Amino acid sequence: MSLAMTQPEREAFLADLHVGIISIEQAGDAPLTVPIWYDYSPEIGLWVLTEESSQKGRALAAAGRFTLCAQVEEPPRYQYVSVSGPVVSVRDVDKEADARPMARRYFGPELGDLYTDSSEAGTSKVFTMKPERWRTVDYGKLGAEATG
Repeated sequence: MSLAMTQPEREAFLADLHVGIISIEQAGDAPLTVPIWYDYSPEIGLWVLTEESSQKGRALAAAGRFTLCAQVEEPPRYQYVSVSGPVVSVRDVDKEADARPMARRYFGPELGDLYTDSSEAGTSKVFTMKPERWRTVDYGKLGAEATG
């Protein structure tokens, strides 16, 4: 029995709300691996927002690719999706089209608006990645086999 997710399962999981862990190669150093907000749709890919001058922004620009892992840690339904691929576009963040929807995704409407409106305008970028490699596990399928 395979614990791998099907394409529809993995895309639905990745589109769901999780704090991702991004990992970005760094020349001469260990990969930068930190939590990050993200969003995903099959048509666009996976995108993150970060300050251009931050360590993440600099590493993303230099590496041109990244890996992101999202997971559910609650046994017995432990699940994860890990995707890797190239950055296919980089553009300036639009406060209303990018920053506010991302903040609302993670904080809800009221706190998301408060967060967006209190954030200082900077030089944030949207980095979009098109997943090329998927790794998935859904241990919930073990229980489904036993009870199905």
